Amino acid sequence: MAVAVVCGGVGAAKLLAGMVRAVPAQSVTAIVNVGDDVELHGLHVSPDIDTVIYTVAGAIDPERGWGLRDETWHAMEGLDRYGAPTWFRLGDRDLATHLFRSERLRHGASLSEVTAEIAAAWKLGLQVLPATDDPLRTRIRLDDPALGDDDEVAFQDYFVRRQHAVPVKALRFVGAEDAQPAPGVLDAIAAADVVVVAPSNPLVSIDPVLAVPGIRSAVAARRSAVVAVSPIVGGRALKGPADRMLAELGHEQSVVGVARHYREFAGTLVIDTQDAALAPAVEALGLRCQITDTIMRDPSVAAQLCSTIVGF
Repeated sequence: MAVAVVCGGVGAAKLLAGMVRAVPAQSVTAIVNVGDDVELHGLHVSPDIDTVIYTVAGAIDPERGWGLRDETWHAMEGLDRYGAPTWFRLGDRDLATHLFRSERLRHGASLSEVTAEIAAAWKLGLQVLPATDDPLRTRIRLDDPALGDDDEVAFQDYFVRRQHAVPVKALRFVGAEDAQPAPGVLDAIAAADVVVVAPSNPLVSIDPVLAVPGIRSAVAARRSAVVAVSPIVGGRALKGPADRMLAELGHEQSVVGVARHYREFAGTLVIDTQDAALAPAVEALGLRCQITDTIMRDPSVAAQLCSTIVGF
């Protein structure tokens, strides 16, 4: 069975760690958001790609949910000494990934080529593709009077530096209209027996992927084979600001709001048992609704969820 997974970061990474247990890893393609990418200290950082790779490799820091386990922070301490900004923490071992990526990009390699090299170095069996090799960045307008007219910030400024504590007024994906899908992305979607939309933030993890011309239409063309997993459980996001962002931008803060956002391209929505009472409302929007345990407490539970998904 060929599986294509449209991904953000942490939630998608947990699902992929289960997916490679449920089906052969070589049959899985992860199509990963790059709207969160950022240039820091002269380095190209791809947080969602790295979280996917580190998690599937079993190397992620389990407490933070990002970066590498058993990390040290001497480089950040040195930057602190020089007065450089260190609100986005990069561990010493993690820096090797960013140094390698940045050097390869400077020498003309594409982001998809470098990502394949990094995934291979971690001995991953699945294919990891950025949504696009072209520059695409999520920009967020904040509802903060102190910012005045200068109220639009980069995603990581909102998410990390401001700890996603400021209400959001609007989103835009800079560069999306001129971007092209990375090589292999459209083929993976077309060839997949099932296309999975991971339980990532619909607005800032999934939407930037679908904003790349050609990807949304490719997914919509496979609608009957598209299975989305709700990142909202009991009206709340398990991690991150997805629930608040949905409400702030005028969407219902529930699995019904997720269903309404996805109904044009998803045929099935998987919801948690906590939301079973909302299944009729989901189905009224034209989606099949499957109810199961979606809280991925460990890779074995994630594998069970993925077996259920591919069984649909």
